[in-house]
Amino acid sequence: MPEDGRANKERIRKMCWSRVFLSSWLLLLLLLQLQCSEAVPISMDKTKVKEPEQQFKEPPASVDTGLHYDRYLREVIDFLEKDQHFREKLHNTDMEDIKQGKLAKELDFVSHHVRTKLDELKRQEVNRLRTLIKAKQDVEGGNDIAVDHQALLKQFEYLNHMNPHTFEVDDLDLLIKSATNDLENFDKERHEEFKRYEMMKEHDRQEHLKSLDEEERRKEEEHYEEMRKKHADHPKINHPGSQNQLKEVWEDADGLDPEDFDPKTFFKLHDSNGDGFFDEQELEALFTKELEKIYDPTNEEDDMVEMEEERLRMREHVMNEVDSNKDRLVSMDEFLVATKKKEFLEPDSWETLEQNQMYTDEEMREFEEHLAQQEQDLQLKAVDLQKQREELEKQQEQLNSQKIELQQAVEHMERLKSQKVEPPPEDHVEGNAIPEMHQVDDQLHFEHEAQQQQQHGLHPGYLAPEDTPQEHHGQQNPDLAQHGLPQTHQDLPPGHHQVSQDQHNVP
Repeated sequence: MPEDGRANKERIRKMCWSRVFLSSWLLLLLLLQLQCSEAVPISMDKTKVKEPEQQFKEPPASVDTGLHYDRYLREVIDFLEKDQHFREKLHNTDMEDIKQGKLAKELDFVSHHVRTKLDELKRQEVNRLRTLIKAKQDVEGGNDIAVDHQALLKQFEYLNHMNPHTFEVDDLDLLIKSATNDLENFDKERHEEFKRYEMMKEHDRQEHLKSLDEEERRKEEEHYEEMRKKHADHPKINHPGSQNQLKEVWEDADGLDPEDFDPKTFFKLHDSNGDGFFDEQELEALFTKELEKIYDPTNEEDDMVEMEEERLRMREHVMNEVDSNKDRLVSMDEFLVATKKKEFLEPDSWETLEQNQMYTDEEMREFEEHLAQQEQDLQLKAVDLQKQREELEKQQEQLNSQKIELQQAVEHMERLKSQKVEPPPEDHVEGNAIPEMHQVDDQLHFEHEAQQQQQHGLHPGYLAPEDTPQEHHGQQNPDLAQHGLPQTHQDLPPGHHQVSQDQHNVP
């Protein structure tokens, strides 16, 4: 049958246990028996069928189970199937024995090459889990907290965390049990997710109505009721898995006469992979015709998420009625037995989603309380983030101020360095050479004197009587007299009086 082009991505992830685990293990003997023969179309004469040339066929790609350890699960299965001893043990092991761990004990007898590869796969998986734990901790802001990986690995029940290096019997046993349990609960989790989706849709609708005035609210309610009635107005839905439902597929999809309907032929036509079983995807493909009666992606009133939920409900119903050994597969024998039951010939009417209440008033109330709590938590986080932002901005301003001050200090030091005056060369005169003091020293001397005068309340430039130039120059320097040097300007030889008055005589 053609694939339903409107099936969303979520449906692709619905991996049945048969594709990756059960059909790969429990049905291996059947596949080996069938690989040398070709199924002959029913309408053909077997005597005229030519033997096809044997060609290598690649195994079908495994479908994602939707489990977070899907890759690890499929890689372990692929390598175990390469061991001849392990494959032989599979032929004599039923599903219940596998669940009870009897098959896992055969791991001790697989080849060394396979065991080595399994050890490597486990180490890779443990490292992946540790990386996830570290990433989660970083997101939650616990960078400075030491991580106890051994304690956190306990939450992953599909491997033995106490031995992260080698793949042992316990690892295979835990993997089988965890995968079986998780896949059995997979549909239940999907139903819960759909229920939350429906409650959120109703919550959003009510919130939208609150934002409208009375007239707009009335129009919106009328439009809502109109869409509900339009969606409910569809052709009769056949009971999934009933004779009438399968006859419609036989006629519309297969192009055959309903009067010639044959259950065995129908099974072979729709066993798309030819493994002798209907898996979950093959069953769901049978309901496409019924779903098209209710849902059209171009219609405003039809929700494609609801269509996939309806498909899931149909498949679960058929599995519960037909799958007698509960291995999530429908064999031909189980199918033929079901076609002889009264429920197949005279089924009850099928109630669609709009005829069933998806949630109770109490569940809706709890859901809205949960949303309100989430909103409150988000607001508190927003306030905390705003405070952190303001603090960071304040720190940034302080850093900018410090940067500006540092730049100004550096520029000031550069200016002082560029303004430093080099000492002038010595002036030589005939006779004795008179050393000169730096002008900067004179300036500092005068500035010092001015500061002292200001401290004593004197006007800058005021000269005390004892400091008058005449008296100052009239004082004799006994050190100069001892060396026979002139003591004042008046004692200088002729021609030396033109020396700048701002220069001081030094010994």
